[in-house]
Amino acid sequence: MPAADVPFSAPPPPRVASPLEVTLERYLRHVSIERGLSANTVAAYRRDLGVYLVFLGEQGLTQLTAITAVDVSAFSRYLSTRTESPLGAASVSRMLSSVRGFHKYLLEESVVEVNAAVDTLPPKIPMRLPKAITIEQMAALLAASDGDSPQALRDKALLELLYATGARISEAVALNVDDVIDNDVVRLFGKGSKQRIVPLGSYARDAIDAYLIRVRPMLAARGDATPALFLGVRGHRVSRQNAWLIIRAAADRAHLGLSISPHTFRHSFATHLLAGGADVRVVQELLGHSSVATTQIYTQVTADTLRDMYTTAHPRARI
Repeated sequence: MPAADVPFSAPPPPRVASPLEVTLERYLRHVSIERGLSANTVAAYRRDLGVYLVFLGEQGLTQLTAITAVDVSAFSRYLSTRTESPLGAASVSRMLSSVRGFHKYLLEESVVEVNAAVDTLPPKIPMRLPKAITIEQMAALLAASDGDSPQALRDKALLELLYATGARISEAVALNVDDVIDNDVVRLFGKGSKQRIVPLGSYARDAIDAYLIRVRPMLAARGDATPALFLGVRGHRVSRQNAWLIIRAAADRAHLGLSISPHTFRHSFATHLLAGGADVRVVQELLGHSSVATTQIYTQVTADTLRDMYTTAHPRARI
């Protein structure tokens, strides 16, 4: 019996990107190639501006020249008042920063004649002091990775490097072997691919030496000849997620009863340096902060600590 005729159905035509989407892709290429922003930063811009474009579409705005300051302000209010997952002040501020950068680019490229976002101010963010742990707690955390197994030696090297240099976790996992120079300093690449040189203390230097000599050659033989400094069990570069798990496991073993993150190492690095008498501008350079104002937040932490110690110890401090 002949098969029944099946009516032919043409495939749907490919979706055509809107003018806003086309311009967004051009902007993302610009910040990636010409400004040299990291893949993580570009991905964050894509997420933030994707939400912005959806909002504009829902308002019937399909042309960039039609966007006004009123629309940008409405987007800011929408982020903090939307029914599903309203954002806090810090998240709204971050997304508005992405929007302002996009509109600045549109003006510079003569896509628009007016920067619609220039007067939209971010919400005020209450100052949150960075959370550092004490020197004794840090020592316990680092000691929790002691051991002679390949994993323990690698984890020890990573954690000692984080505390010795104040590196961001993305900077640490991006390190290559050649970035450790003469075993004395490490070359870090921060935001915007800015390079800085940070000394390695003796503890970090010894831990990295032990890892490079006893562990990394074995791990490298399992992989694809990557130049990465820190390798996983299959010989590939340790990811940010894996580094988080390494830190979490060490914190659990140390039984500190605290929430420890990669930034805990960075905050503790800065706080302990300033408490030990380091100049704030030196700490700024070591952290890779573009503004000393960011680093000065840590001086508030050390001032609060001194005030608490004074209140506790001085016989006439308490009322």
